[in-house]
Amino acid sequence: MDNMDIWEKVLDIIRGNFQPVSFSTWFSNTKIYKLSDDKVSLLVPMALHKKYLSQNHKDLLMDAFAEVTGIERPVEFLLKSEIEDEQQTLIENAVNNSLDMNISNNYVFESNLNANLNFDNFVVGDTNKFARTAAFAVAQNPGKTYNPLFIYGKSGLGKTHLMHAIGNYIVENDKSMKVLYTTSDEFRKEYTGIASSDNSMEVANQFKEKYRNIDVLIIDDIQYLVDAKKTQEEFFHTFNELHGKNKQIIISSDRSPDDLKQLESRLSSRLAWGLPVDIYPPDFELRCRIIKDKLKYTSIKDKVSDDAVEYIANNFDIDVRSIEGAINRLLAYTSMTSPDVGLIDLEFTDEALKDYVKKNPYVTNDIISIQKVVADYYNITVEVLKGKKRSANIAYPRMVAMYLCRALTDQSFPRIGLEFGGRDHSTVIHACDKIEEDLKNNGQLKEIINEIKSKL
Repeated sequence: MDNMDIWEKVLDIIRGNFQPVSFSTWFSNTKIYKLSDDKVSLLVPMALHKKYLSQNHKDLLMDAFAEVTGIERPVEFLLKSEIEDEQQTLIENAVNNSLDMNISNNYVFESNLNANLNFDNFVVGDTNKFARTAAFAVAQNPGKTYNPLFIYGKSGLGKTHLMHAIGNYIVENDKSMKVLYTTSDEFRKEYTGIASSDNSMEVANQFKEKYRNIDVLIIDDIQYLVDAKKTQEEFFHTFNELHGKNKQIIISSDRSPDDLKQLESRLSSRLAWGLPVDIYPPDFELRCRIIKDKLKYTSIKDKVSDDAVEYIANNFDIDVRSIEGAINRLLAYTSMTSPDVGLIDLEFTDEALKDYVKKNPYVTNDIISIQKVVADYYNITVEVLKGKKRSANIAYPRMVAMYLCRALTDQSFPRIGLEFGGRDHSTVIHACDKIEEDLKNNGQLKEIINEIKSKL
């Protein structure tokens, strides 16, 4: 039997000792956290549960577990916070105790760099020129120029490309340099996985070797550490050790260091130590050049007319990924309908992409249209939506509207705040974070968002 089966049998035994309401109150949200030969650890939701069960029903639970498992064990009650502290202590002890250990022979360093992403195939324009210049300066003098380099901007604008380009340039010009690319999500998984490992000391040692015995650390999407306080602390120590040794640190995010309000202040302040640079959505001229550059590597590279290129640039104007999607769609349509087409002109391109253009949420949406549709959906006026009222039936639709403005347009947090009655950009960030969090578990909200998107 697994722990769930054991717990269900224990509950069946003790259920008869309680009224239904009382049983539900004290046991419905209680479960086995750990079952060993010498102890049963139960996870309880509140300190009140811990105190009540400890004082009144510990013996009852001990007898029930003995009846189900055939082994008599003491029972303890734990809160989630206590479990997290215990796990964190195990991780920290394992990491700290690994300082003097020899590296496992099984450990193999991998840079995780994508060799296809370099400076040569990064198309430069006015909206990304500064970021590219700063990235190349870092690549030429890692650890000496702009440390850390913090690249921020919306998804799909080339941040990851630039980070890989830096890493590839460094490795190409100095084979002895150890460059590591990772994501904040991967960093978090590896760190929290130490406590659950069968050989935590060796895993902690490998973690330390991987992240602290390198010359260049490139970490993508740092914003995903905002709800991971313990991992933030470990990254803080990793940052300090690398920076103290003049090792290069390169970080990306979808928002600036100042907008990462949920990061610990000591960490967010360090992110701004070097040079924060932003990348904006590509302008029309740059989009045309990006399209032509990407067409070079396709079977239709010499067939697409300038009118067709401009059509794509005008209709897919938010980021590089939407452009790549349009090109892939055009390629597929060509191969299926006219593989021997001589010239892919404006008319052909319009036919190939017309349905895709209609489905692309970035083409026609702006803040005003989103406000109108959201207000209509919630049966309020746009003026009320933008106004000062904070009642729940107004505040939540306002947050939904702010979230959609950020998700479906290229407008900045300050600009969105301005369009919602002159609110501060931090208010918009909070609204976006709140709706993103609610969407994880609220199916009804997902349906509402999708319905509003369809109306747009």
